[in-house]
Amino acid sequence: MKVGVDLIEIERIRRSLARHGDGFRERCFTEAERAYCDSKPNPPQHYAGRFAAKEAVGKALGCGVYYTWKEIEIRGRPKPGVFLSGRTAAYAERIGAGPIELSMTHSRELAAAIAVVLDPEA
Repeated sequence: MKVGVDLIEIERIRRSLARHGDGFRERCFTEAERAYCDSKPNPPQHYAGRFAAKEAVGKALGCGVYYTWKEIEIRGRPKPGVFLSGRTAAYAERIGAGPIELSMTHSRELAAAIAVVLDPEA
């Protein structure tokens, strides 16, 4: 079992969305993630949660800079799940990663996520 955690200030994501707009959204989030976040009353809060979740998953997998943002997709409600694609999925398979559990939360100012990569036989 491997664990990754990330914490981010929602204001940082709000500024990135304002400054870089669609470029930031399209570089870091899948179409489905963008549709979900943009449908909410406070999109930066939801983008921040997903950003933290992607970071936590990357840390738990131990792939660091070897993944791209859109290869880690956060899906589902009420319990979020993780869908891997591309090089990230290949890396996870190569290291024998099992299922990935994810927990996300946010306050007015912060978003956090914890990812747990289970052993394959779990």
